[in-house]
Amino acid sequence: MLSFVRVAPTQDLLNQVRIDTQQADVLLACDMVVGASADALATVKAGRTVILANTHELPTAAFVRNPDASLQADSLLAKMRHAVGEGQDLLASIDAQDIAQRLMGDTMPSNIVMLGACWQRGLVPVSFEALMRAIELNGVAVENNKTAFALGRLAIAAPEALRRLAGEQSGAAVQWFNFDQLDDKDGQPGLISRRKAFLTEYQDAAYASRYEALVQRVRAAEAALGEAGKGLRLTKAVARYYAKLLAIKDEYEVARLYTDGKFEAALKAQFEDWDHLSFHMAPPLIAKPGADGRAKKVELGSWTFKALKTLAKFKGLRGGALDLFGRTEERRIERQLIRDYEALVDELLAGLSAEKLDIAIKLARLPEGIRGYGHVKLANVVTVRAQWKDLLDRFHGRAVEAPIAVVPLAKAPERVRGVAEL
Repeated sequence: MLSFVRVAPTQDLLNQVRIDTQQADVLLACDMVVGASADALATVKAGRTVILANTHELPTAAFVRNPDASLQADSLLAKMRHAVGEGQDLLASIDAQDIAQRLMGDTMPSNIVMLGACWQRGLVPVSFEALMRAIELNGVAVENNKTAFALGRLAIAAPEALRRLAGEQSGAAVQWFNFDQLDDKDGQPGLISRRKAFLTEYQDAAYASRYEALVQRVRAAEAALGEAGKGLRLTKAVARYYAKLLAIKDEYEVARLYTDGKFEAALKAQFEDWDHLSFHMAPPLIAKPGADGRAKKVELGSWTFKALKTLAKFKGLRGGALDLFGRTEERRIERQLIRDYEALVDELLAGLSAEKLDIAIKLARLPEGIRGYGHVKLANVVTVRAQWKDLLDRFHGRAVEAPIAVVPLAKAPERVRGVAEL
């Protein structure tokens, strides 16, 4: 969203709302996509306007249909740099989301971080005292916003000090992991331990043991390859993507994540008080199809939070005869994918060799492409199934058939059927 802000010593000087063409003094691009838009850049004049850009890539509608979409951040920055004029010190950038997440544990204050950085550069002609008073009068997360403003100032005035501060926080507020490390080391949990802990909370210890058993079988087989399997690349792929398939984001999991205390703590950290909560969801037993035939979200009141707490307690029903949510097409396909992946790993281990290792790794990584929800996820499953068949033929040295035509999501049928049988 593009907003226009005018600042003047007296109210009578504020005689219009919008900023005229090439009349902006400052462009504060909290979102690069908006900052590099034609409407925003129309207000920029080379040699006059200063741009402060947030380099964090914020999701757009394109990510809903294509999880691999790219914002082309470098191109967006190049457009802004061209607008202010080459060779001019009129474009600066920080990653406000990263600063807020690392030092405050949440990205919500990122826009205030940007404001603090902009003020520190002398681009906001309002006194520090007036800005702090405005934060207080707003009455929302006052101390958090003051901290965010200070961090933005520090990002401009002393970036090295900001990095040191982030490092000091790493032992407390922020945990740093080597995400490629399989085993626990130097007090840091490895990939397997983290996934086991998550799957235990997701379902139970038996579910986590099922995960570990398959991963360790892969590890033993890959280690037997000698030098070729030294990096345990296949094991790491299976450890990551088998867990991804096992942790289906179903109704029980949504309920657990909302009610495990973290969501409520985040609300209390951001808002001192609120009258009520409302949830926009599309429960399969309640939501009705919209004009496009897909489930339409409905607004649910504060009672939903209590209902979610109750639902989270019934995760033991997941996948069983009493699991009403598990009867939908999407849930059946997700459970089938788990079984198929386990069978795939068995098949790979039976024919694994140093020469076939690279193809085996590509097969093990295929679940990376199964993202999204509802019709988006089902369409991605169709695409992955086609790649699965092709790579498996290559693994076994069979003749590869002509590539299967995949219908673009925008032209796909309203419901994707028979995915599990592909």
